Order: sequence, then structure tokens, then C-alpha cells
Amino acid sequence: MAKYSGPVCRLCRREGEKLFLKGSRCMTEKCAIERRSYPPGQHGQARQRTSDYSLQLREKQKLKRIYGLQECQFRGIFERAERQAGVTGDTLLRLLECRLDNVVYRLGFGASRKEARQLVNHGHMMINGRKVKAPGALVKAGDSVEVRQKSRELLPIQGALAAVDGRGIPEWLELDRTACKGTIRSLPTKEHIVLPVNEQMVVELYSR
Repeated sequence: MAKYSGPVCRLCRREGEKLFLKGSRCMTEKCAIERRSYPPGQHGQARQRTSDYSLQLREKQKLKRIYGLQECQFRGIFERAERQAGVTGDTLLRLLECRLDNVVYRLGFGASRKEARQLVNHGHMMINGRKVKAPGALVKAGDSVEVRQKSRELLPIQGALAAVDGRGIPEWLELDRTACKGTIRSLPTKEHIVLPVNEQMVVELYSR
């Protein structure tokens, strides 16, 4: 499936939730959900038929869009979660949260996950002192994620760090703003991950 390149605010409207795909804009009255909370398109305000399948599909689509993944990427992460011990839904969320692009976003180096992914792709980020250009790289407890020395004065990074207080840093991460460095204190648990998604419905969808 081709990568979506249209306006991301339509995705939030389609799911009826703020997915925080546009960084600080999502916190203002300019957010599309605040202005038009119904799905986009000619029939957006019509009554929608619902079924178990459609509800499960919408939960999967929300989760994919929050983390900016295509179907093949998301399916691969789900299959990895399914092979691991424990509750599949909880493991799925943990694997998604431990992706490097998400950690860069959570630490406040990027205003959105899309921007964080771009920072990783362009070689601005390091894990344990080594440059990593794979947004899907998984971090472990004890790892350090930092901005390369020559990239620390970039305006997008400085702007995102200035706005991070309004979003907050998760408990499982620790940020040193002066050094532009974050530490993975522990792997995230279900209690640490607050998302408008019912992950169990995603598991049920893939188990059909």
C-alpha cells in the first residue's frame, strides 16, 4: 500500500480522535477536531453503520496512524508481539513505544512522530553514542538516546524542546535538556501508555 501523503488532519477527523499528528497545532483551537469533529467527505455527517469488524478496524487504524506505520510494518510488529510471552495487546503497545522515532518524540526532540522520524532518517540521533538512521530500531532499558553534537542547535529540535513541558515526559524516560540526551529508565508498561485505543480489539481483528 502506498504511503499516505494527504492532509493528516483528515486522519484525525476520520477516527474522531486527536491523534496529535501535527505537533503543537493539535493543542490549539485550530485543530481540525475542534472545528469539525465529524468524518471528512460528502457523507461525513451521515449516520455510520457499525459492526464488530468495523469497530476493530477503526482501533487498528487509529494505532497505525498514531505511530505513522504502514500495514506491513504494523503487521510485522504485531506478529513479533504475538510470539512473545505475556498479553499480546500489552506487548504490542510496548514494542510500538520502544521504537526509536517514538522515543525521540516522547523525549521532546521532535514536535511530532513524523518530525522525529525525519530527524532519525537524517542521521541526527544516536543510541549509546552510535548514530542510528533506522526509525524502527528498538531501545532497551538503560539505553541513552541523544542528539548528535553538531545537530543540537537545529531550530526544529530547540523549538520542540521549548514546548515539551506542555506535553510532559513519560515516567519511563529521563531527559537531560542541557546535553540533549534521554535515558530509558525502564521499559514502558500498560499504565505508562495513555492512548485513545482499545488494543484488545486490534488483537481480535488479527485473530479473525
